[in-house]
Amino acid sequence: MNELDQHRQTALAAIAGAATLDALEAERVAALGKKGWVSLALKTLGQMSPDERQQAAPAIQAIRTEVSDALAARKDVLEAAALDARLASENLDLTLPAPAAPRGSVHPVSQVMDELAEIFADLGFAVATGPEIEDDWHNFTALNMAETHPARAMHDTFYFPDKDESGRSMLLRTHTSPVQIRSMVEQGAPLRIIAPGRVYRSDSDATHTPMFHQIEGLVVDRGIHLGHLKWTLETFLKAFFEREDIVLRLRPSYFPFTEPSVEVDVGFELVGGRRVLGGSGDAPGHDWMELLGSGMVNRRVIEMAGLDPDVWQGFAWGLGVDRLAMLKYGMDDLRAFFDGDARWLAHYGFGAFDQPTLSAGVGAGI
Repeated sequence: MNELDQHRQTALAAIAGAATLDALEAERVAALGKKGWVSLALKTLGQMSPDERQQAAPAIQAIRTEVSDALAARKDVLEAAALDARLASENLDLTLPAPAAPRGSVHPVSQVMDELAEIFADLGFAVATGPEIEDDWHNFTALNMAETHPARAMHDTFYFPDKDESGRSMLLRTHTSPVQIRSMVEQGAPLRIIAPGRVYRSDSDATHTPMFHQIEGLVVDRGIHLGHLKWTLETFLKAFFEREDIVLRLRPSYFPFTEPSVEVDVGFELVGGRRVLGGSGDAPGHDWMELLGSGMVNRRVIEMAGLDPDVWQGFAWGLGVDRLAMLKYGMDDLRAFFDGDARWLAHYGFGAFDQPTLSAGVGAGI
């Protein structure tokens, strides 16, 4: 114990006189390291008798604690001195301009949503929203798709294992059409709305993702016909793409919630490998591209919403917001919209002040 006490006094003096953190670390290793004198003293306890160990163990532990506390106190002093020296030597010139900082940007999907809302607001449409977790009745049945209807196979649906209080299956909505049903039930007719939002289907490739954005439009009034639908879509597409030579072609199709149903094609030409909308698809160098689905609202859907189909008629249409952004701003892969790549966002993102207006145009520069 006398030898151990001499080690203690020597170590405490060396710790108090340590001028650098490296010198202090050397003292720590010499005392408390695996081969340090304190560690070696602790190893001798196993060779002692119980009576000897009962006396020696507390003394060695007290020395170990005293050395550890001295090391910690000296380390605090040395670190504080190092910080003071650093603060005294470093200067900050407050007259210099601030360093360039990364800027946030508006996602192209958000930009296109704003553009669509601006255009349709000018046409008298209100924006309607609804829940993304829907029940089976609003998502399918009220849209003329019974449980055995083959049209349900057109949607790869994400179902939840539990049902709601009414026994209806719960799911992630596959389209924003349930918003149309809810709006007709709550507001009645006449009605003129657009329903933008996220929808979900089990699909993923360069032009499909499990979650994507859709916008649907609905007009319910007296005396509505296909001519009103075609004029509305032409007016919208001309304003969105900011071209007057947009030409549409309507083809017969089938959707359970519209009758008659039509697919809408738009004329385009390839310019530098990119599809540029404009002109008739029958013109030389041009072709037709399917853009959206639409039609007159099925009588059964109007009845499901609690309206009289002999009094009220309507048209509806739906298209992908992400696809519109791809066409207008020259993007080639839908999956990049949701990768969160800062480089992609820096290239395609919009400035916070690029707010679309019909007077200033909705095609703000990227």
